[in-house]
Amino acid sequence: MSRRVRRRTSQSRDKEKVAVSPPYAEAPDHCEIPRPGGCCFGGGGGAAGVDWTALPDDTVVQIFSRLNYRDRASLASTCRSWRLLGSSPSLWTSLDLRAHRCDPDIAAVLAGRCAHLRRLRFHGSASASALIYLQARGLREMAGDCCCEITDASLSVLAARHEALESLQIGPDPCMRITSDAVRHIAMCCTRLRRLRLSGIREVHGEAINALAKHCPQLAELAFLDCGLIDEGALGKVVPLRFLSVAGSRNLKWSTASLSWSSLPSLVAVDVSRTDVSASAVLRLLSASKTLKVLCALNCAVFEEESSYNSTACRKTKGKLLLAQFSNVCSGVASFFKGYGYVVREQSIFAEWRSLLSEDKNLSDIMNWLEWILSHSLLRAAESNPNGMDGFWLRQGAALLLSLVKSFQEDVQERAATGLAIFVVTDDENATVEPARAEAVMQNGGIPLLLELARSSQEGVQSEAAKAIANLSVNSKVAKAVADEGGIHILANLARSSNRVVAEEAAGGLWNLSVGEEHKAAIADAGGVKALVNLIFKWTSGVDGVLERAAGALANLAADDKCSVEIAMAGGVRALVTLARACKVEGVQEQAARALANLAAHGDSNSNNASVGQEEGALEALVQLTFSQNEGVRQEAAGALWNLSFDDRNREAIALAGGVEALVALAHACANASQGLQERAAGALWGLSVSEANSIAIGREGGVAPLIALARSDAEDVHETAAGALWNLAFNSGNALRIIEEGGVPALVHLCSSSGSKMARFMAALALAYMFDGRMDEVALVGSSLEGSSKSVNFDGARRMALKHIEAFVLTFSDPQVFSVAASSSAPAALAQVADTARIQEAGHLRCSAAEIGRYIAMLRNPSSVLRACAAFALLQFTIPGGRHAAHHASLLQKAGAARVLRAAAAATTAPVEAKICARIVLRNLEHHQLEAAT
Repeated sequence: MSRRVRRRTSQSRDKEKVAVSPPYAEAPDHCEIPRPGGCCFGGGGGAAGVDWTALPDDTVVQIFSRLNYRDRASLASTCRSWRLLGSSPSLWTSLDLRAHRCDPDIAAVLAGRCAHLRRLRFHGSASASALIYLQARGLREMAGDCCCEITDASLSVLAARHEALESLQIGPDPCMRITSDAVRHIAMCCTRLRRLRLSGIREVHGEAINALAKHCPQLAELAFLDCGLIDEGALGKVVPLRFLSVAGSRNLKWSTASLSWSSLPSLVAVDVSRTDVSASAVLRLLSASKTLKVLCALNCAVFEEESSYNSTACRKTKGKLLLAQFSNVCSGVASFFKGYGYVVREQSIFAEWRSLLSEDKNLSDIMNWLEWILSHSLLRAAESNPNGMDGFWLRQGAALLLSLVKSFQEDVQERAATGLAIFVVTDDENATVEPARAEAVMQNGGIPLLLELARSSQEGVQSEAAKAIANLSVNSKVAKAVADEGGIHILANLARSSNRVVAEEAAGGLWNLSVGEEHKAAIADAGGVKALVNLIFKWTSGVDGVLERAAGALANLAADDKCSVEIAMAGGVRALVTLARACKVEGVQEQAARALANLAAHGDSNSNNASVGQEEGALEALVQLTFSQNEGVRQEAAGALWNLSFDDRNREAIALAGGVEALVALAHACANASQGLQERAAGALWGLSVSEANSIAIGREGGVAPLIALARSDAEDVHETAAGALWNLAFNSGNALRIIEEGGVPALVHLCSSSGSKMARFMAALALAYMFDGRMDEVALVGSSLEGSSKSVNFDGARRMALKHIEAFVLTFSDPQVFSVAASSSAPAALAQVADTARIQEAGHLRCSAAEIGRYIAMLRNPSSVLRACAAFALLQFTIPGGRHAAHHASLLQKAGAARVLRAAAAATTAPVEAKICARIVLRNLEHHQLEAAT
């Protein structure tokens, strides 16, 4: 794949193909936070003679504050004084472990710094179990994601060890193993709790909610998201509750809920998005609650359908804010502000509200909550991609996400950036990005905003911004905007990040941008090639996401001649061969093989083809990949072997590595495969069969039958490669007989007469000419070349059929009027006109050996006038000036003394006019090449 998009979140490609993976996938062992050492740092080396140890302590602490945890720990290990400064409480009030492996040993190492820790974010259930070893008893806020496997016991222990918690958030991934028991333990242990957000709990019983009401007198915000069952009546007893969200939850009794919740004395805002809430329940809540100011009901199908019949009733919410898919969110929020005496522009409401509400804590709390629930609802809508959302996204959804990207809340920024990455993708399997949505982001100023976000010092924000840029860049207009705004340099820098998740998303961005030919050189100039190669050396296993993206980007870049040279100079050949040999992940194997294929495609302009073949284990690895269960891997491996077979040494080495047997087996197996795999399988056999020894081996291995089957394909590209392989095989008399016995003559005749590809028709005609120029007669007389074969073949009938269609093929390039003029004139212009009419442009890429050229010379003397015409026509194609190998063929003809034979053919009275005219043109071509060689 040349491009890939990342779409749906979870916890756990044609081919220039980047989809939304987990925001923080499980980090490998080697991504751990380095353990600080205690080595002494001796005096004043440093850059430009600066004595870094002489810096004031406050300055050093400021330097530390701008580093990520890994770099901070590394710097602290340089000397004892910096180790002490690196442990300053002001540096360790907040800790984000999501991108790092956190086990009990790592947590114990960090424990000495966590006495004053107040805010913690982590990733995964395994990390959750290790957090108690941090001994951060003063912790106030804890948030974890991708905790699907977290259990009641783990969560209860976390609550018991962190009794000072004021905010606990586990989600947005479903916590299916959490029950009401854990909620009850949280309530009893964390009595200072002000905010509790949990996702995906199957049941939240009244007993658990009652415990929250009893033990948590300051609980102002409660969110039970995507839960199966909630005791909605018990929620009415949580008296201090101000903000409530049950978004995505099921089986709610709305009559009970509206009655119970409307009695809460402090309730300010409710979120019922993605539920089956009815219009009557919404109106009841808004009208019955004296304190309720905001109700969010986004993507509520029942409510929206009922509201379409009674739109007037839904607007009777004077002084209150109702947010739904049919309403204008920004306009509603601006009107809500106006009711409190604040005037603000609709378009910039989420960017400006903080400056307006610096002294209004109640409204500030509402807006912070509103940002949080909007980012969550929009992300969920983007993930599920329900029908009928196009209008919403284009009218206001894209602009809303971009507004939320500017939030001061880091998790809101991240979710908004993830939403931007996801909502543009309508088909992640085929990397389909909706152009209108992508361009809506661009038109609303999203590209500069996301690039600025990618420069953030927060690695979580960096990765989500890079992911959004990567997906949006599938659209060529957006890709150009990203490049014009300096995005390539930003992504190249992020690809060097020591944070694997950030580097992975940046590599994905470079992968998509590298699809455009106009961006390849810019990526190389920005140091992107070196950064991508280094990613492969840095993470050699266990992290398939970053490896697939790095290899995919290198594969696209390798299609460019200059970039392919730079990849080789940066060690890319070894890196990619290492992946092909050692990595077991199919996506990585496919991209590594595609990259090697593209590197080997520049045989005439650089030495990469030979370099790949000479890299230890490269050919063996590619041969083994042809046995993969994944069709994409087989296709790219066959393509790489095809390109590599253009080098003589590689061709023989592939055969020694078992390539003949592997490719014949692949050709047998791909009868019902994609056209791309069929083309490459036949193409690789075509490349190997240039060697006569390999050609014989292919025939003996049973390669004739599958190639004949592929010659019957409906695809022109498959026609060409199959015809090319059969042409090479037919040079050997034994193979020619095999082709006849396997029913190859009708297949080649059909190609010769009916294929839409001139090249396929040409090579099919040449294969038939080889088969019936008389050299096979001896073999046919001895008997079948296939041991034990009892097949009966009418050789005379096959010969007549072949010659008839060879003649018809040559005549299709014969304009009677033009040939008549050329026959009666010796003027060069007349011959030039014939050559132009007869020329098959692509035939100039074919390269013949001395033995093959000798065979065409011998064919000029053949008793058959059809074969003489065919031979002259073929030599015309091979020697036309401007052809890639025309000078080579002219030299072979000169050495073989072909001029005398050609003159005789041109003068023969019994020869067809086509043979005579073509022979004259070949003589003229030889004179041209001889003059060129002399000058």
